[in-house]
Amino acid sequence: MTQLWHDPRIPSPEQCVLGPLLERHAAAQPDAVFARFADGSHWTWRDTLAITRRTAAGLQALGVRQGDNVHAWLPNGPDALRVWFGLNWLGAVYVPINLAYRGTILAHAIHLSGARLMIAHAGLVDRLADIDRSQLAEIVVLGADDGPAATAPLPGTAGLRRHPASALAPDGAQAAPPPHPVMPWDTQSIIYTSGTTGPSKGVMSSYLHLYETVRAWHFIRPADRHLVVLPLFHVGGTAAVYGSLVQGGSIAVVDAFQSERFWEVIDETGSTMVVLLGGMATLLVKRTPQPDDRGHALRVAMMVPLLEDAPAFAERFGCEIYTLFNMTEISCPLVSGLNPGPQASCGHPRPGCEVRIVDENDCEVGRGQVGELIVRTDTPWAMNSGYYGNPEATARAWRNGWFHTGDAFRQDEAGNWFFVDRMKDAIRRRGENISSFEVEAEVTSHPQVQEAAAVAVPSELGEDEVLVAVVPQPGGVDPKALTEYLIPRMPHFMVPRYVRVMDALPKTPTQKVQKHLIRADGVTADTWDRERAGIVLRRQKLQG
Repeated sequence: MTQLWHDPRIPSPEQCVLGPLLERHAAAQPDAVFARFADGSHWTWRDTLAITRRTAAGLQALGVRQGDNVHAWLPNGPDALRVWFGLNWLGAVYVPINLAYRGTILAHAIHLSGARLMIAHAGLVDRLADIDRSQLAEIVVLGADDGPAATAPLPGTAGLRRHPASALAPDGAQAAPPPHPVMPWDTQSIIYTSGTTGPSKGVMSSYLHLYETVRAWHFIRPADRHLVVLPLFHVGGTAAVYGSLVQGGSIAVVDAFQSERFWEVIDETGSTMVVLLGGMATLLVKRTPQPDDRGHALRVAMMVPLLEDAPAFAERFGCEIYTLFNMTEISCPLVSGLNPGPQASCGHPRPGCEVRIVDENDCEVGRGQVGELIVRTDTPWAMNSGYYGNPEATARAWRNGWFHTGDAFRQDEAGNWFFVDRMKDAIRRRGENISSFEVEAEVTSHPQVQEAAAVAVPSELGEDEVLVAVVPQPGGVDPKALTEYLIPRMPHFMVPRYVRVMDALPKTPTQKVQKHLIRADGVTADTWDRERAGIVLRRQKLQG
């Protein structure tokens, strides 16, 4: 490996930059499988290198140069992977777009990046009609018939030049290397935040940022196959792929998480590890037990967040459980050991990361007190490089030399770190601050509740009331029985006043619950009201 600098904290390009990584592993293990796909096809490391170079040649022929931003609007699969890899091979910046985007939020994402070229799936391009596309000038449409109509203008997209899919697979073409070697601190991607409560921000990440994120996953082994259930426009998806690139392991890329087929997919792909976000683990552990629940290859499940389902999950399915705290902007500052506890713990600070819990003036709070988590690293470029085109948001987030996560945390006397809530999701009722996360954890412990989301709704007395939206298990759930279940398990002020039973919670494609939509609906006609039902809670007295 080539060491180009004295600083031992900075890895060489062969350790963390996509092109040199691919070359190294393709030389060392050319016939080993790197990627398996939902249709049963696979790429060896030799295949991956050849496909990357060929796609890079096509992109270069379309005018892509080192440092250019290029949009990828593609579902998980071979196309999404080869476009990402081809762009980074050239030193260009991978700018994926959330598959759920449409209308104003789609126009915002396109405008913010300033990209002139988009690679998009045929099933998505009709959303481009009649929106402000800013500088977007050219598009390659994949997943459509590549016949005579492949270059025909798209309806409603006058001025957008269309190229056939074959433009990304030119016969015999070779990509010229980028003018300058791609360095660890160069921008690898711009990934948009969820945009569920405001305009999406484009998080700039270096190769070193992504490398440091997956290096924190101390439990990865080179022989592991990572099941990629999260989309490749999400840090959970990109990090899963990059962890295998760094380790020389392999991946199995599927369209999305499906609880009904999860274990079948594990079996079909031979996957040994997976990231389970949000309610994924709960959905799996609440399914009817089967005699062969341990008859699979899964070795490690990263459960984020760590819920009370974790011990039951580990016992039932016979796999190791780890947890961590991360977001697109940072690099896993908190990581657990094997089968962690207590419930909701996020682990402990990893080497190379410094974390604090602070008040609104960035003054550190005491043990047991709730404040905002802030982070910094001792390695340059190991976290985000700012928000693209948004220096004001960058300055706010990075004030005083620390990155401000916007997440409320506390630390107990034993040194465990606990996520409390998003700062903006906290609920205040009758003078008490309530964590929606903690409400949801208790509600989902009920055997007939599959998923839950707690939000604040206005109270006639001022401040907030607690509304919980629940998705029931088959057979349904009775709001009155749920409330009676919760009363002895929660402080009186946390017990939801309102219970709304829903068929499904509104979510982004990355499985984040869109709480703003539930808040906007408020108390609907079908919402059950504890007070109207005559259940009056009394302030709990200290017991002698």
